[in-house]
Amino acid sequence: MSSISILHRACLRLALLPLPPLRARATALRPPPRRRHLHLPSRSSMSSAASRLSHIATATADGGAAGESNEPPPAGSAVAQEDDGLSGDIVYRLPPKEIQDIVDAPPLPVLSFSPNKDKILFLKRRALPPLSDLAKPEEKLAGLRIDANSNTRSRMSFYTGISIHKLLDDGTLGPEKEVHGYTVGARINFVTWSQDGCHISFTVRVDEEDNKSGKLRVWIADVESGEARPLFKSPEIYLNAIFDSFVWVNNSTLLVCTIPVTRGAPPQKPSVPSGPKIQSNETKNVVQVRTFQDLLKDEYDADLFDYYATSQLVLASLDGTVKPIGRPAVYTSIDPSPDDKYLMVSSIHRPYSYIVPCGRFPKKVELWTVDGKFIRELCDLPLAEDIPITMSSVRKGKRSINWRADKPSTLYWVETQDGGDAKVEVSPRDIVYMEHAEPINGEQPEILHKLDLRYAGTSWCDESLALVYESWYKTRKTRTWVLSPDKKDVSPRILFDRSSEDVYSDPGSPMMRRTDMGTYVIAKIKKQDGSTYVLLNGMGATPEGNVPFLDLFDINTGSKERIWESDKEKYYESVVALMSDRTDGELSLDQLKILTSKESKTENTQYYLQTWPEKKQVKITNFPHPYPQLASLFKEMIRYQRKDGVQLTANLYLPPGYDPSKDGPLPCLVWSYPGEFKSKDAAGQVRGSPNEFPGIGATSPLLWLARGFAILSGPTIPIIGEGEEEANDRYVEQLVASAEAAVEEVVKRGVAHPDKIAVGGHSYGAFMTANLLAHASHLFCCGIARSGAYNRTLTPFGFQHVFLQNEDRTLWEATSTYVEMSPFMSANKIKKPILLIHGEQDNNSGTLTMQSDRFFNALKGHGALSRLVILPFESHGYSARESIMHVLWETDRWLQNYCVNGASKADSDSVADSENKTLSASGGSAALEDPSPQGSSYLPRSLL
Repeated sequence: MSSISILHRACLRLALLPLPPLRARATALRPPPRRRHLHLPSRSSMSSAASRLSHIATATADGGAAGESNEPPPAGSAVAQEDDGLSGDIVYRLPPKEIQDIVDAPPLPVLSFSPNKDKILFLKRRALPPLSDLAKPEEKLAGLRIDANSNTRSRMSFYTGISIHKLLDDGTLGPEKEVHGYTVGARINFVTWSQDGCHISFTVRVDEEDNKSGKLRVWIADVESGEARPLFKSPEIYLNAIFDSFVWVNNSTLLVCTIPVTRGAPPQKPSVPSGPKIQSNETKNVVQVRTFQDLLKDEYDADLFDYYATSQLVLASLDGTVKPIGRPAVYTSIDPSPDDKYLMVSSIHRPYSYIVPCGRFPKKVELWTVDGKFIRELCDLPLAEDIPITMSSVRKGKRSINWRADKPSTLYWVETQDGGDAKVEVSPRDIVYMEHAEPINGEQPEILHKLDLRYAGTSWCDESLALVYESWYKTRKTRTWVLSPDKKDVSPRILFDRSSEDVYSDPGSPMMRRTDMGTYVIAKIKKQDGSTYVLLNGMGATPEGNVPFLDLFDINTGSKERIWESDKEKYYESVVALMSDRTDGELSLDQLKILTSKESKTENTQYYLQTWPEKKQVKITNFPHPYPQLASLFKEMIRYQRKDGVQLTANLYLPPGYDPSKDGPLPCLVWSYPGEFKSKDAAGQVRGSPNEFPGIGATSPLLWLARGFAILSGPTIPIIGEGEEEANDRYVEQLVASAEAAVEEVVKRGVAHPDKIAVGGHSYGAFMTANLLAHASHLFCCGIARSGAYNRTLTPFGFQHVFLQNEDRTLWEATSTYVEMSPFMSANKIKKPILLIHGEQDNNSGTLTMQSDRFFNALKGHGALSRLVILPFESHGYSARESIMHVLWETDRWLQNYCVNGASKADSDSVADSENKTLSASGGSAALEDPSPQGSSYLPRSLL
């Protein structure tokens, strides 16, 4: 990957809520696998030409249904201005203006630093895309969703413009220079610096008539002038961005995945099938797989997948020279060696599978010369349908094949010794190998290290230093080994051996510097006395909250010296990137320069340069407050205790101007997402900082601060399974105990009215919400559950949620746990109003839209006051402006009716006119940009 990687302040919250579209993000530098451009997977993409344009159903308290599917009226059509949400005329709604204004505020740009750290790109964005973007046709193949017209992943978001600023010697920004030359209104993706920072490459697409996506063309811009032009002179050469897209192989040449120019029309679906669809297991293989979606269904799907995913690799020089290399194939990654002499090329091939996505298809990895000459095959892995569902299980054969960042052309990889099955006890479990790209005289691969846990990565420095990581999910154990990779007389030793759950003991991650080959290695820092250290950048978790730090660490003795630490009283600061890169050798401490971020409860994130030895701080950004109407909100990180002694925390937010003596207790919204732990001590540790700026995403619960609610955000709900105990066996008990403690705390503080506390969550948080209404109805007046799974028997081979909760026993091994955890099985116990919302095209494993459909039918069958909203074209997360605004309207209506105005109403009063305006399905004047350009990968700050 290139020197561009994404910083987003909200990433530390592990995306438990939709990420804020209004925060600035800086691309920072951490050992990305070298030189890859910003190639980010698209946001969950979803579309169906025959989709219901709206599906909202309501069950009244007596079990009767009101409301049915109806297409929304065309733009400008009149609708009833007074509507309680139960009428048969279903249209998209707008929430109150105070919520709209926050969501529609212009997003701040993404920042990208040049390889030499002397220039910054400001990548401009728009806000939310219109529903018409999501409604474009797409193909669902092998676990992917593909925009057939553009030959990319469907619904990629994009940038709207690029400007360049010089970073002046005094740390301030020079004047803005716009990149120009491409069509006004074009959609920009895959912005990448050349290795010398003289050029940037990016793609341009212009939508065609009838709302069809245009194909992507690769453009080049001169950084000094800002002038841009197409890379290819021929207008018929387009990018194929289904998997990889392009990479700089040197300062003047790119290797591009293109659509084969000889490709014809897509295959046509046979009007009459040639035979039945058959799957067989006559060999009696044990194959347990998760509930993957969008899989291949037949041979026609397989042909269509080949058609769209097949690329022709092309070497393209800035002088216009074009050279196709290799044959067309389904290439999934292209990775030049650090010395630019070799290419490591990965591809997938048949036989394909109907039960697993393309990531498990047969995979071939080959070594070529940089001009496309085949050298040798590194591996050809068979179809992997049988990877065990147990966490820490992996694919058999070579995996994690990479180039050593500190060597010109040395490969390394890992091979499992347990057949990939985490349940098999064996020592060693993984072996890490390395060898030269072209071994001499039959030279065999060299064993770098043997591991008893599962391999988790390597950070390279030089011939005398590398760090190898291993971990094991079941025990949460993680180890860091110190190796001298080219000194066989030095034995590996353990540097850190700790629990991944114990955030208080986290020593931090090594900071990386850029080499003259464009790779990133561990930075060594030399002090005036000649002693050498590495820099450890840590989050600094403490019982008072995170206090990020930068330590000089002596690898040999383990001694450390803290050279920088965040302010503790008012601000939250963190180290984003090392700015004093050198292309070789050690860095002098007296010349150290770092990029930091700084924020507070009321001041949004800004970026600063800090230089040594004076530790002078220079502010380089001045972003406006994204929602000034909430600038004076109250935030406090509160601590309280569960009845079993586990310490819990939450962020309590109160509206601007709230006076407890005058205003009294408020209606309160509790929004959370449980997590799984192996120890009570770790579960009780404080995560996050009380001084962090409250990022507000497009569907964030914090929006209801503008409506006068108290918000209890992210109260910790640990589900603990110590020793051999499985956490989920006491899921409901611990869930209820955590909720009781949270409610008791906000009521005791006098900020929440005990009869007006609502609960909500997304995905696993929706599962939590339904369970709390079933088993702790005395705590909450109503609930809001978005995109949840409610019947665990529909995911019989285990389930997991963002690695915060996992069940790797099957339904048949833990039947009672599956049943007791499933709120579907307790639908008869839910007596409080519950609002269910789900994307019609949810492709998240386990949260099929059917989960909400069936749960609603169960609730309706027992007369529960409930409402189901299905969002056309939306997936697990929601992205279209119409959808998001309607979700906010539904949520606000639910909270006003069943929290503010009482919990027993089956029919609501009319809501304000401002809450009932019609929003055209065409998108009206909605901005087109998704909150996360190109479906950005959100990396923990420890990975920067």
